[in-house]
Amino acid sequence: MGLFTLAGPVAAQMDSREGIALQNQILQLRQEMEQLRSRGGAAPAAPVSRGGAGGGELVGQLLDRVNTLEEEVRRQRGRVDVLENQNRRLAEDLEKLRGDMDFRLGQGGGGAAAPAGRPAAPAAPAGPPTTSTGAAAPRTPDRALAEGQAALGRRDFAAAEAAAREALAARSGAPVVAGQILLGEALSGKRDFGNAAIAFNEAYTRARTGPRAPEALIGLAGAFQGLGNRREACDTLNDLRSQFPNLSGAMLERANAARQRGQCR
Repeated sequence: MGLFTLAGPVAAQMDSREGIALQNQILQLRQEMEQLRSRGGAAPAAPVSRGGAGGGELVGQLLDRVNTLEEEVRRQRGRVDVLENQNRRLAEDLEKLRGDMDFRLGQGGGGAAAPAGRPAAPAAPAGPPTTSTGAAAPRTPDRALAEGQAALGRRDFAAAEAAAREALAARSGAPVVAGQILLGEALSGKRDFGNAAIAFNEAYTRARTGPRAPEALIGLAGAFQGLGNRREACDTLNDLRSQFPNLSGAMLERANAARQRGQCR
């Protein structure tokens, strides 16, 4: 298939000059092929010795060129996807390092002991757990995911995105896949379909045969549709059908609705 090793979302927003040039060449070749078909496959005047095969040969050559250029575009998309993921991971690592440094600096300051003989202050009412610096302690990944889903339900996409990124900071186990799917849904709600597709693609890549893989593919197809990439969306849904033929219930309804929206065959 090759689709999921590529940056589907990045494909729609590719800034690479080389990638844009390749896409323009493909469009031009498709237009030439349509012109040939509209003339009934007739080719420009060719030597008599070649008989009537001139038009067919020219169409075949154009098809070869289109396939070659499309494959090159796929490779370019893959490179962009890798770079996007590297940049995202570096940003997450930097943010985590910054938080660790702030925490350690806060601990180093310490606090003065209360004067002897002064009565103890009354206990504060129960609230969110706090660190020794008085700041609220980070949520556990599971709690962040649960609160992110709640935010998603009330269409607070910014809060859902923040919760997803917080869960992803754990970078291990099931919360990573769930966090990527939550992040994709939050970004789709914000109409940031390019980055949403990256998140869904990452979730699928991490759990190709897991229970949430169909959900990731449906989300990826929806992000493609948001970007206007109907062909990629339908290809994704076709892969979903072939890899998970026994879908049922709500997941099957979501897949069928996505196919209908995309007018997929």
